[in-house]
Amino acid sequence: MIDDPFSRHRSLLFTVAYEMLGSASDAEDVVQEAWLRWADVDHTVVRDPRAYLVRVVTRQALNRLRSVARRREDYVGEWLPEPLLTGPDVAADIELAESVSMAMLTVLETLGPAERAVFVLREVFETPYEEIAETMGKSSAAVRQIAHRAREHVAARRPRVPVSTTEQKRAVDEFLAALRHGDIDGLLGVLAPDVVVVADGGGIVSAFRRPVQGAERVAGLLMKSLPSPDFEATAVWLNGSPALRLDIDGEVDTAVSLVVTDGRITHIYAIRNPHKLARLGAIAPLTRI
Repeated sequence: MIDDPFSRHRSLLFTVAYEMLGSASDAEDVVQEAWLRWADVDHTVVRDPRAYLVRVVTRQALNRLRSVARRREDYVGEWLPEPLLTGPDVAADIELAESVSMAMLTVLETLGPAERAVFVLREVFETPYEEIAETMGKSSAAVRQIAHRAREHVAARRPRVPVSTTEQKRAVDEFLAALRHGDIDGLLGVLAPDVVVVADGGGIVSAFRRPVQGAERVAGLLMKSLPSPDFEATAVWLNGSPALRLDIDGEVDTAVSLVVTDGRITHIYAIRNPHKLARLGAIAPLTRI
């Protein structure tokens, strides 16, 4: 029922868990665990259900982060976050769109569990330091230090120039047109000279095992690797930004997220692991509210 605090905040809880884990399936598991805990607690003693539920989800996500660390170390090839189909409403919230972008999520992967939790809670959801401290079991001073380190770490690695949705969409459209027509010159025109491709096949399907860099090399490899002529490329919204979905025989094959700077594509994230493509049929409920 909609008046139940858990139901009311479920999308927020999923967003918190997803930003901490980079995996929608793991985030759903965490939210389900939070629901079980919520069902067992005396609701009359919970003064702030939203804060309580975020705290429960954060702790469960921290436990999950630590448990999946080895799994990701053993992962075959590059590990990329699970892409989510989103709508223009997520892009309208600029801070939310940036925080769930593939580029940001890959940066968050380089943080330790505690730093990632503090950064997400403070920078994305504007949670007071005192609440974060209670969640983490640390002092407010310690949390402030962790937040400072995490901000510096992320600032040194995140895209430096914000890009408008219009500019992003223009680059995606040019990239899409070049793919559809097999136009290698068109590809070279939209790729930055030092463009990098990172692909995730999970050892299940073929994918570049290591990042590939350089416009000419990337363009050539993309043209060779495209299944012709049976693929269909469609413009979609992934993780709050214009992106691409490639289908073969009506089935999703690859989700492609792009980073654009000064009108050129600087990074291409190609997610091919079929286990990570299962949620591209429905829009994900992402929110900061």
